[in-house]
Amino acid sequence: MASVNATRATGEGILADEQTAKREEIVTMLQKAYWMEIETVMSYLANSVNPDGVRAQEIKESLEADITEELGHAKQFAERIKELYGVVPGSEGFSAEQSYLQPPEHQTDVVHVVRGVIEAETGAIEHYTKIVEATDQIDPVTNDMVIAILHDEQGHRRLFEGFLREYEAEGLA
Repeated sequence: MASVNATRATGEGILADEQTAKREEIVTMLQKAYWMEIETVMSYLANSVNPDGVRAQEIKESLEADITEELGHAKQFAERIKELYGVVPGSEGFSAEQSYLQPPEHQTDVVHVVRGVIEAETGAIEHYTKIVEATDQIDPVTNDMVIAILHDEQGHRRLFEGFLREYEAEGLA
């Protein structure tokens, strides 16, 4: 059976044989990012359907739009994992971590959802910033991809921070 190195051309940068350890570190970080996006899709799906009330509609619509974008991020992470000779994990590798994005006890508690989204986006921003730092100067393809995704996540967080400020100003949070 041929090894991975025997079946591919010697690469430059992150694909070079001497970068195997760094490449494996990056793949591990990308796998975590992949799971974060998949879990966010599940949570956003639930929170785009469950909330009740007049104020819930805009939150639900925003989350519904974000589902497609977050799934797109997961797909980008999966493709990059494969390009770096990693394996995209299957469902048995999933372990839920987003307790803060679980549906609230009362479906009219939209502030719970807003705060959960802010926490999820903050976690993504923190992890993706680490990937940007880890790939700087060694893996410009992953670096550029994650910077673009990081931009999206910052925009999501900023939008939901605005929702929270509105609820706070009206005494609802």
